[in-house]
Order: sequence, then structure tokens, then C-alpha cells
Amino acid sequence: MSNQTDGVGTARQPGLLVPLAYAISCFFIWGLAYGLLDVLNKHVQDTLAVGKAQSTWLQMAYFGAYLTISLPAGALLRRRGYKVGIFAGLCLTAGGALLFIPAAGTGSFHFFVLSMFVLASGLCCLETAADTYVNVLGPPEGAARRLNLAQSFNGLGAFLGPIIGGLLFFGGDGAQSHRAVQLTYAVIGALVLIYAVLILRARLPEIAEPDHPLGGRVRKPLRQERHFVLGVATQALYIGAQVGIGAFFINLVTETWPGLSARNGAFLLSLGMLGYLAGRFLTTALMTRVRPRTILTTYGVINTALTLVVALGLERISALALIAVFFFMSIMFATIFALGVQDLGPDTKRGSSLMVMAIGGGVLLPYPMGLVAEAFGTPAAFLLPAGCFLLVALYGWRGAHVVTVRDTLVPALQAAGTQTPQA
Repeated sequence: MSNQTDGVGTARQPGLLVPLAYAISCFFIWGLAYGLLDVLNKHVQDTLAVGKAQSTWLQMAYFGAYLTISLPAGALLRRRGYKVGIFAGLCLTAGGALLFIPAAGTGSFHFFVLSMFVLASGLCCLETAADTYVNVLGPPEGAARRLNLAQSFNGLGAFLGPIIGGLLFFGGDGAQSHRAVQLTYAVIGALVLIYAVLILRARLPEIAEPDHPLGGRVRKPLRQERHFVLGVATQALYIGAQVGIGAFFINLVTETWPGLSARNGAFLLSLGMLGYLAGRFLTTALMTRVRPRTILTTYGVINTALTLVVALGLERISALALIAVFFFMSIMFATIFALGVQDLGPDTKRGSSLMVMAIGGGVLLPYPMGLVAEAFGTPAAFLLPAGCFLLVALYGWRGAHVVTVRDTLVPALQAAGTQTPQA
């Protein structure tokens, strides 16, 4: 059978393409959930009279779940396999979505936070399994392209989320908007349960850990894999920047664009998510010609500059710069993930669960950004994401390099005055 690969780095084998399609479809689910999160943040500010900093507890509940659930999800994945991990994630996600019905009914902010934590716990299980599955369903050199293609469907969900939330969450009085929240999450919960049944009936082959290549390298403990350790740290900081930007997007655009309403701010967020979606598709194609590390470095530098423009608080210009940020964020998560778990061999599943755990970095920036916003204005808070994007650029430039046997052998031979081996 041919081992050729297609444009997204997937082996041309029906036995892999069908499971890949199932795994990729899961990305839409957590994209939609994330797209609704930032609109829900502004909704609770307006209807429950909570401040900017306090409202970020929704983001902290969402990403705090990744900190606490990723390792158990990884253990489940290693013991029971990809199919059970995806199914369990879908069921828990549906349960969390349905909890929003009583949460909105009581109008309790703490109940909203609890519901978000349960929903995100399910998404964490789902993402740990699906991200890892997509990463190994094909040749390792195509992993970054496969993950970015999958994340494009995540971007589609993230694009639709603000549109749905903008149309429903800001209409009418508080009681009406709470009913809209109930209906939205009830539909999501029901559809996710239906999809869980489909997954249970599907054939999803396991990719055995010995089949994960080491790339000709000597196996080392994960803590000694420099590209992996730096990848986890960079992923945490990147997610912190992404979450902080989303949490205060509507605040920023309504404060720097005269006359703009919160509803229209949600629609601008959807426009940013459209750029996010376009960035993933276009950059996935670009990766067939340009190294992922080069793209990551370039996009990190561009976003550093754009967020500094946002921090200036320029009328309309800062809002437009913030919309542009989404395009260049588009490939960061998947590319950092693929670079970080590259050549980990049998440790791929464990490394992937820790990389997903790094999504918990979403708790790092929202609350400090909220405090800065309350003290100095919302634009000033975007100095924090600017610093994170600079570190992303540095990881792409230097930190993502995989240390091989040749990297350690050649300097030693040169120091000893011995002729180096040819590649």
C-alpha cells in the first residue's frame, strides 16, 4: 500500500482518513464553546452586575479545568485508548452544557462558574484525546499540518459562537437573555450527546505507542526534552494571551470605537474569529512551503507589534489592530503543540496530555488584565499579551529546535579534533 501523503500530511489510507474525519469534527465542538465564552463574559457583566475582574472567573473556571483534568484525562487515554477518551469527553461536555439551564434559571454567577468548569472538564478530556489522535494519524512530518487543518474547524466554531451569543445574549431584559442562554446550551448539550452515540458506534483504530517514532533519537525523560519543556511553557503563555484578548475584546472595542454597542462588539469579535479561521486554512497551505518554526516566529513578532498598537488606545485603530491579531494567533496553538511533542516516541500520549494541560495557562492573564483595565483603562491591559507573543516568537526561533544525537555528538567530536560524520 502506498505511503504517500496528501496536502495536510495524512497517509492516504481509508483506515486513517475516516478516523481522522471523526477526530477533526470534535474540534468544532470546543471551538463553539470557546466562541460563546467571551460573549457570556460580557453578558454576566451586564445582567449580574459583576466587574471586569470578577467576570474573568468564567475564563478561570474554563481554563482551570485544563489544569486539573488534563493529567487524569491523559491517564484515561493511555489505559483505555482514543475512542474511550473522546466518548468520555463528549458525555462530560454535554453534562456541563445542560447545567447552564439551572444556572441561568437561578441567575447565580457562582452557578455559571461551576457549569463552565464542568463543561470545560469535558472539553479537556475531548481535546486531550482528539489533539493526540490527529497528531499520530499519519507521518510525523505532517503533524503540524494535520493539527492546523483540524484547528481550522475549531476556528469555524469559534467564529459562529460570537454571532450566536451576540444575537441571543444581548436581546431584551435580563430574564429574556437568561432564557436565551438556557436554550443555547440545551441545544448544544443535546447535539453533543447525539454525537457521542455516533462515536461509540464508530471504528476508531488505536495507534500503539511503539509505533510513535523517535526520529532516530535516544529516548530521554520528558523533563530532559528541552523542546518539549519549553513548548509546554510557551503554550501556557500563548493560551493566557489568547484568553485575555478574548475576555476583554468587547470592552476594548466599545471603549475605543465611539458609539459601538456591546452587541456590535460581539459581531466584531466574530469578525476576528473569521480572520482566525482564514488564518488557519491559509497558513496550513503555506506550511507545505515554509517551515512551521519560521511561520510561528514571524507571526509572534507581528502580534507583538499589533498588541502594542492596541495598548495605545487609538480611536478605531486599536480595535482594528486587535481584530488583525486573531489572524496571526490562528496557528499558534497547533504549531506549538506539534513542535513540542515532536519525536517523543512512546511518551507521545503523556507528553500530549501535559501539552493540553498547558491550556490551563488561560488562567494566567485574564484576572491581572482585569485589574490593569480597572486601574489604567482596558488598552493598557494588552501590554501583557504583547509580552507573551514575544516569547512565542522566541520559541519558534530557538526553543523548538529538537536536540538530536548529531547535535550532541558533532561538538564533542570537533572538540576532540575528530572528523565529524556526514549527514
